[in-house]
Amino acid sequence: MIPLPLVVAALAAAAPLLAMASERWGGLNPCALCLLQRWPYWAGAALALLALVLPRRLMLALAGLAILASGAVAVVHVGVEAKWWPSPLPSCSAPSAGGATSVDDLLKGMDLRPAKPCDEPTYLIPGLPVSMAGMNLIYALGLGGLALWGARRRG
Repeated sequence: MIPLPLVVAALAAAAPLLAMASERWGGLNPCALCLLQRWPYWAGAALALLALVLPRRLMLALAGLAILASGAVAVVHVGVEAKWWPSPLPSCSAPSAGGATSVDDLLKGMDLRPAKPCDEPTYLIPGLPVSMAGMNLIYALGLGGLALWGARRRG
């Protein structure tokens, strides 16, 4: 049987890896909130791996909390997509001309890959009305709950 910390670590790492694969092979462009949701998964994966050598219950609990932090960012992101509130990140708004005085200056200051606004939902599965941020929220709640459940178990 595979130890629960390895399962949690693998599933935590799978979330940002799937998101990166959808960019590379699916042509999706992430927004700033999308990118922010990935970091807690990496922390959760590392903490879950540490549960193999450090106090298991504590490390799994911390991993669960880290994963739930991604879910918290997903709640904010879903609200931004639904236009319930504005994004807290300035990088989520549309770019401005800034200090550009000509079209050439404006073009020089632009990124090669345009930024995606955070209030535009991205749907991974055609016909399923749940955005990637919504799917991340569901996934983070499930995986974070699994890690916390594992932390409460004795043995």
